[in-house]
Amino acid sequence: MIGLLGVGLLGSAIGDRLTAAGRPWIGYDPRRMDLAASREEVLEKSTTLILCLPDSNYTARALEGIEGPRTIIDATTGDPAEMKKFAADLKPKGIHYLDVTIGGSSAVFRAGAGILMAGAEKGDFEANLPLLKCLSEKIFLCGPPGSGALMKLVFNLVLGLNRAALAEGLAFAERSGLPLRQTLEVLQAGPAASRIMERKGPKMVSQEYVPEARLSQHHKDVRLILSEAARHNLHLPLSEAHKVVLAASETLGLGELDNSALIEAYRNDSVVKP
Repeated sequence: MIGLLGVGLLGSAIGDRLTAAGRPWIGYDPRRMDLAASREEVLEKSTTLILCLPDSNYTARALEGIEGPRTIIDATTGDPAEMKKFAADLKPKGIHYLDVTIGGSSAVFRAGAGILMAGAEKGDFEANLPLLKCLSEKIFLCGPPGSGALMKLVFNLVLGLNRAALAEGLAFAERSGLPLRQTLEVLQAGPAASRIMERKGPKMVSQEYVPEARLSQHHKDVRLILSEAARHNLHLPLSEAHKVVLAASETLGLGELDNSALIEAYRNDSVVKP
């Protein structure tokens, strides 16, 4: 039996992938009354535990008092240094810890089109590869523990800036009087086209923001990206600007909506001028 702590948007997609592969699982999430009664019940009934939580602070609390032998696959987008420390602290307890982050929204991952980025010791990675293949066909071992989380930040930096550039371009077109649907069609017809444009462009045009991945979560990811870059004395001006747009979006109350809703910060003239 596989345990799953954190069954929100992405966690529920993980559960669906497990079910489709015929792998029984038990999950707990305080926001889901239809699942297991407690974290303790999940731990009691599983030896492999998947975490899909908001950040590393939630992971730290989930790991409190946990004992081995056990395998933990942490899909949380968290602090790479913290995740490296989790692995080191858990190893003496007989707990194998892998950070295996997910590239793609809940809808993309549920459809089998997401990717996995793993940070793990090679033996732990190979031992859990059959399970990981139930979740995705595209799996990358990026290095030791912490490396999967670090690669996820790189992934989300590029993905998020693609989305922000699209929002800014569409807002520019709209304010200038160009028809948005035709603008999107023109963008998709040429070298500016991207996968993010295919998924998020129609949402921005129609202002339909049912969440596949929440804006507030990506805002958190951008803060992590900037913090990690600062550790390496690297300035990321585009990510700094992106953080301003996301902060403006959250101020408008858009945090729980799909991350494509950041275009509304432009529509509402909420983006702070440099």
